[in-house]
Amino acid sequence: MTPPRLVLFDCDGVLVDTETIANRRLVELFNEAGFATDYDYCRRHFSGRSLTSVQEEIEASGVSLGADFVDRWNEGLPALFAGRVEPIPHVRQAVEAVRDAGIAYCVATSARISKMHITLGATGLMPLFEHALFSATMVARGKPAPDLFLHAAKTMGHPPEAAIVVEDSVPGTRAGKAAGMTVLSYAGDPMADRDGLAEAGGILFDDMRDLPALIGL
Repeated sequence: MTPPRLVLFDCDGVLVDTETIANRRLVELFNEAGFATDYDYCRRHFSGRSLTSVQEEIEASGVSLGADFVDRWNEGLPALFAGRVEPIPHVRQAVEAVRDAGIAYCVATSARISKMHITLGATGLMPLFEHALFSATMVARGKPAPDLFLHAAKTMGHPPEAAIVVEDSVPGTRAGKAAGMTVLSYAGDPMADRDGLAEAGGILFDDMRDLPALIGL
């Protein structure tokens, strides 16, 4: 593969391991509100999406999470993640390889900027990304719509066809493909939806040590 001009990294599940912690807590909150669900369902159906879109889907079933649900969730993140967030294995070396090759890169995620500061900060990855943080709150539609990736690429000054997205979720993979970008879908998590990622058009890989070679470095 010819090296890209831009690499867009998702955050949760690609850079930091937060999905298990976050989804177990969401299961508790959803069940308390009257929306019966379990961990497997949340991981497979809600990962990679903005919490606003998840709330809209749940409330369409007649269950109210409260108008301040997203704000309450974000206020509780520091306590939820304190001392419990780890980087995805070997991802620092992969990002540093992209940086050292002179390729532009950024974070483009459904999460708010405030959450990125918590998770990337806790794992020591923030200095690598503080120059370019893009959130779904910056665009009209979150993943699986392509808006976020297109906005990030335009802001970074590179055309979509010269960009590679690194994702771990089906909505994120769909968003990258809809944006006209090549998508490398990380499937190293035991809960990864390998069939869904492949059907969405992702190129699957299981180890971040393989990422530099996959993007042509």
